[in-house]
Amino acid sequence: MVSTTDYYEVLGVTRDASTDEIKKAYRRLARQLHPDINPDPQTQERFKEVTNAYEVLADARKREMYDLGGDPLASGNGAGGGFGTGFSFTDIMDAFFGGTSTSRGPRSRVRRGQDALVRLEVELAEAAFGATKDLQVDTAVVCRACHGAGTSPGSQLVTCPTCSGRGEISQVQRSFLGQVMTTRPCPQCHGFGTYNPRPCVECAGDGRVRTRRSLTIKIPAGVDAGTRIQLAGEGEVGPGGGPPGDLYVELAVRPHAVFARSGDDLHCTVALPMTAAALGTTIELETLDGTETIEVKPGAQPDQTLTVPARGVPRLRGTGRGDLVVHLDVHTPTKLDARQEELLRELASLRDEERTHGPVSTQASNLFTRLRDAFK
Repeated sequence: MVSTTDYYEVLGVTRDASTDEIKKAYRRLARQLHPDINPDPQTQERFKEVTNAYEVLADARKREMYDLGGDPLASGNGAGGGFGTGFSFTDIMDAFFGGTSTSRGPRSRVRRGQDALVRLEVELAEAAFGATKDLQVDTAVVCRACHGAGTSPGSQLVTCPTCSGRGEISQVQRSFLGQVMTTRPCPQCHGFGTYNPRPCVECAGDGRVRTRRSLTIKIPAGVDAGTRIQLAGEGEVGPGGGPPGDLYVELAVRPHAVFARSGDDLHCTVALPMTAAALGTTIELETLDGTETIEVKPGAQPDQTLTVPARGVPRLRGTGRGDLVVHLDVHTPTKLDARQEELLRELASLRDEERTHGPVSTQASNLFTRLRDAFK
C-alpha cells in the first residue's frame, strides 16, 4: 500500500535528516503533545501521528520502504502478484533454504549493551608503579524517568494487533517460481510482538539516555602504552534497560623528559666531560625511585652503557623489575683557553699522542686480508 502521509512533514524535518535529528524532533513534539500534558482528543490524535512518523523514520528498513513509496505501517496479510511491494529476493531464498520454516517468535526488547572504549593518558611513573585515576565517560545509562521500560508513567506495552503478539507475519505471493510463502518481522511492532502506545518522553521509548558519569580506575604497576584495562559492566546499557556491556580503557603514556622505555627497561643519556671519562667520577641521577649514585670507572668510552639492576619498570605479568641503562655521552671541549691548551698539549706529549700512528686494524680488514691471501 502506498502511504499518503508525509512523515517528514509530520515531524518537521527534511528528507535527508539524520537519525539523531529525527529523534530530537520527536522528543520536542512529544513533550508538547503527550496525553499527560494535553488530554484533549485532537491532541491525542496528533500525538499518534507523530509517534507513527517516528516509528517509520527512526527504523532504517521502514524508512527505506517509505522512501520507495510503500506504507510500512500497513498490515500486509494476503496475496500479491509478481514482485509486489515488500517482496524481495531474500524472501525466495528464505523459502527455499529454511529461513522461515521455523517460527522465530517475538524478540525481546531487552538486549545487552555494547562495549565502550575510552583512552586515558598517564605519566611514566604512574604506568611503572600503578595509580588510581578518575575518569569521565559518556555512555548510555538507564532512563530514570521510565527505569528502562520505555513507557510513560501509568502506561504499558500493548499486544500488537497486526501479528497478535507473534512478532512476525506470513505472506503468500506469486513469483516466477510459483506461490511462495514468506515469514518476516512484523512491520508494526518491529518483531517485538508488542508496541508502545505512549513512549517515555525522556528516552523516546528506548529505555536509556546518554549522560556523563565519573569512574575510578585502578591502574596496575607495569602497564605500557596500548594496554587495555577491562571494566566489566561499565559500558553501554542495552536497549530496554538491558544489561550493560564492558568498558575498555586504553592507556597512553606521556613522553618523559629523561627516561625512555624499552620493554621493562628504562634508558637515559648522561653527558660526561672528557676529563671525567678519563679520570672516573660518580653521577647523582634522579630516577623514578629517587636519587641513585652511579660510579663511572676511569677510561669510560663514548656510547658506553652502565646498567643499574632492578631500577626499571616492574613486570606486569611476572615478578621482578627491568633495569636502568645509562648511556654515556662523552663531550670533547670545543673551546680552550691558553692554559688549558698548554696542559692538553703537555698531556699529549707525555702520552706520545701528538700525532696519529696510522690506521687501526679491524676485524673487517683482517677478514679481507685473509680472503685475498686465500685467492693468491
